[in-house]
Amino acid sequence: MKLQLGLFISTLLLIWSCSGKGKNEVENHWPHAGITYEIFIQSFYDSDGDGIGDFNGVIKKLDHVKELGANAIWFMPIMPSPTYHKYDVTDYKAVHPDYGTMDDFKQLLEEAHKRDIKIVIDLIINHTSTEHPWFLESKKSRDNPYRDYYVWAQKDTIADFINKKTITLDSDNIRQWHDPGFGQDYYYGFFWGGMPDLNFDNPKVREEIYEIGRFWLEDIGVDGFRLDAAKHIFPDDRPEDNHAFWKEFRDRMTAIKSDIYLVGEVYDRKEIVAPYLPGLPALFNFDFHYTLIEAYQKEDGMLLAKKQKEVLDFYLDITKDFIDATFSSNHDQPRLLNSLDENPRKLKQAINILMTMPGAPYLYYGEEIGMLGQKPDEHIREPFLWDIKANDKGRTSWIEPQYSIDETVTPLAIQKSMSTSYFNHYKEIIRLRNTNRALALGNLELYEGTLPDPIMAFFRNHKDQKVFVAHNLSDITHHIVIPEDYHEVIYKYGSPELEKNTITLPAYASIVIEKED
Repeated sequence: MKLQLGLFISTLLLIWSCSGKGKNEVENHWPHAGITYEIFIQSFYDSDGDGIGDFNGVIKKLDHVKELGANAIWFMPIMPSPTYHKYDVTDYKAVHPDYGTMDDFKQLLEEAHKRDIKIVIDLIINHTSTEHPWFLESKKSRDNPYRDYYVWAQKDTIADFINKKTITLDSDNIRQWHDPGFGQDYYYGFFWGGMPDLNFDNPKVREEIYEIGRFWLEDIGVDGFRLDAAKHIFPDDRPEDNHAFWKEFRDRMTAIKSDIYLVGEVYDRKEIVAPYLPGLPALFNFDFHYTLIEAYQKEDGMLLAKKQKEVLDFYLDITKDFIDATFSSNHDQPRLLNSLDENPRKLKQAINILMTMPGAPYLYYGEEIGMLGQKPDEHIREPFLWDIKANDKGRTSWIEPQYSIDETVTPLAIQKSMSTSYFNHYKEIIRLRNTNRALALGNLELYEGTLPDPIMAFFRNHKDQKVFVAHNLSDITHHIVIPEDYHEVIYKYGSPELEKNTITLPAYASIVIEKED
């Protein structure tokens, strides 16, 4: 009898193991639907007391990223640069000494990989710093071997363009042509005079870039790149050349690392973004960020759901192989809490929306503790608050914060012990996503019934698992009727109630209901 029982149990275990993960077990869906945590190392954790965050500080806090539920980290620029933000590189095969050594970074990679955390680094190839050796050589003379690494023009040939103001979604600079100081020849720098654009019509430049990519993938061992200013490799009137370059870049990088992750910053409408997908399989969804905030401002619940459905369907017409990198905030936009009127309920619900929508979500460091910040950019990138200031040995001090201070933001150490804190809320909703395949991997089906204006409602379906999601984006209670076969409430925020097939959604409440088998 014992033998038969043992065989029976063994058979059940075998069936379970062959059928995949069990229900409510955490799964890692990166890159297609996993979660990436964006870190500005300068502000994250200072391990050596110089006031600046560093690689060793990140190592000390990798368990925080793991506890939160993220699967990967995107590091803002880590290479040598004369600016605090480091988006103007002076050496593509080194790390900034403020952050540590290359050996420190390799140790960080090793420790992250031990925790099943992937590492993605910012790769800034649209431009360099004016202090990069290539540019220092380039400006010496017209016949210098590095002259054609950049875009130069004689002053009289561009006279009509020198003072032309070009405004785009990602730049409002007054001018793009810059005088290096000797009056005759000007160089092109789309973003700023300190960032001269590289000349990608030059095959030597492209080969230099591919070698840089090889170095970081093969010699160092990163898992992928976030490609800054991907739309501006060639001028805006040459989009086909941009698309072709990124296809070539992807081919060269996948030849080095077959599972490389590439995510591009193409800051524009979906019609402009979508043609980049064959070269950049993951692209940031700026529409998601802006429409999320607009939906709260207008109390238009279905605005974001409809926009997301529209974007996903549009991308699917281009290619089936794409990753929708959704985000609710990043290092260029005001902190989410500021954008949502500093309303704690809105912030908690906003992360609920991000985690119940399709995509591969990005989280900006500090949002999980409700950090604050407004333009200029430095103050969107203020130091992380690990503990109260008197006890916080790792808090960075490279900048005097104006928004995220002890008086306005509760530090992480305190939030961990508060059941209703931002941090514990983030952990809970992320865990729900990581344990529910319909939320992580499912398609998006809009609710077609009659809804009050502030209600967002949709279905997420993956194979035989189906869930219904609803969010109330207003401060007034609303009721909605749902299909009768949705009964199992798997998540509630804001005290919603389900009675038979009617949901009561109080102000800023969210609910996730699973369909019965």
